[in-house]
Formats: sequence, structure tokens, C-alpha cells
Amino acid sequence: MDNAIMNGTVTSVNHEKQYVSIEYMHKDKKKTITCRTDDKEGQKTKKPHQYRIGDVVHFQIKGADRGKRIIAFNLKFLYNTAIEQLIHKAATDNRFTGYLKRVEDALFVKEIGSYIFFPLVLSPWEIPPAEKSFNEPVEFKLLHPDKPNRLFAELFTHNYIPEFRKAVQYLKNKTPIDATVTKVSPYGAHVSFINDKIQAKMQLPGEALATIKTGDLIPVRIAHLSNARIVVEMLP
Repeated sequence: MDNAIMNGTVTSVNHEKQYVSIEYMHKDKKKTITCRTDDKEGQKTKKPHQYRIGDVVHFQIKGADRGKRIIAFNLKFLYNTAIEQLIHKAATDNRFTGYLKRVEDALFVKEIGSYIFFPLVLSPWEIPPAEKSFNEPVEFKLLHPDKPNRLFAELFTHNYIPEFRKAVQYLKNKTPIDATVTKVSPYGAHVSFINDKIQAKMQLPGEALATIKTGDLIPVRIAHLSNARIVVEMLP
């Protein structure tokens, strides 16, 4: 059976130890084998696949160095019907339910129907969910549904810091703000404002860049704001 080529389905994923359990058929018998996901043998692409429950995979089997135990290697992703169904749903109704999970220092959302884990994306100005909320269902949407290997989850309910909420009001009211210059580069200036909790990058013409320096206090106005990025413009 050395180097035998098999197809199977991922039944569990251990993100911490970087291995998956695979269920497959051999001689009309259902078997389970584990395989490391960080095994570089046979990989031809630089970006590793993010394995999930339900992935149909291609792999090879060989005997271990000692004993009769067999191991899987050369793992390759083929397709995932559950992922395809979620992506199809996201095209018309991008709202799902799941549970928050922590793996080491990273947060995930486990979709309630498929048990698939999606990495959770938080805003730089968002307070992370408390552990006590992990047993409560949450609603989320999928980010990048056009890129199946780059799927992330974003919660519909956000707990932003007070300074971010104040920035939202400043944007609506076009309020001038005094910002502190924290860095100057040939491409623009970085500023900090609202109790130094909000940071933004500001594009400036060369003559303006030549007149400001780190530590300066300058008047700005928020031109664009999202949960991932804030853009400000310098006032005269």
C-alpha cells in the first residue's frame, strides 16, 4: 500500500497542531487517517490551502518508519460542496449564523449548519467579543466570496471603541479635528487624533510634506471612514 493514491473527505481540522483527519474507503471499508497540513512534500504552490471540514482531498499513503502504522502525505484540495453552497447563498443572502471559537490567539466563527470554521475579521477599532459570548449564536457575513480560499467572517454586530463612534459623528458633521503627526514619509503623513485612539494616513503634495514634521498639531477633516480604514484631509 506504500504511496497508494486515495481520495477522502476531511472530517476534522486541528488548527493548532496543523493536521486534518480524513475519512476514506479502502477495500469497501471506511477508514480514517490523519495528515499534516504544513507538509511541504509535493506542494507546488506558495499559498497553502486553508483546509476545512467537508474538503474532498487527494492524498497518498505510506508506511511509517517503524511499526505497521500508515501515514498520509502529499495532501491536495479538490473541492468542497458545503463551501460552494455557502458561497452560492452569499450571492443573494450573505447572512449566516454560527458560534465564536478561539484557536490559540485567533478567533473563528463556526457556521452552524456545515461546522466550517471561518477566520473572524475585526476592525482595528473594535473591542473583541468576550469569552462569555462564545456559547451564544452570532450572525455574520462572508468576506471575499469570490475567492474561496480567502473566505473570512465579519460579524453584523460590532462593539466599537467610543473614539471610533465619535469619529463617525465627526464625519457626518464635517467637524475639523486637531491631529498629531506621528510619521512623515515621501508618500504622506500619518496622524493620530481623538485621544490618540484613531490613526490615519494622509496624502499630501510635496510642498506640504516639506513644511510638517513629527509632533506637529495640524487641522484635519475625515474624508472617508469604514471599519477597516480612515482617510483624512488636511485643512488650510
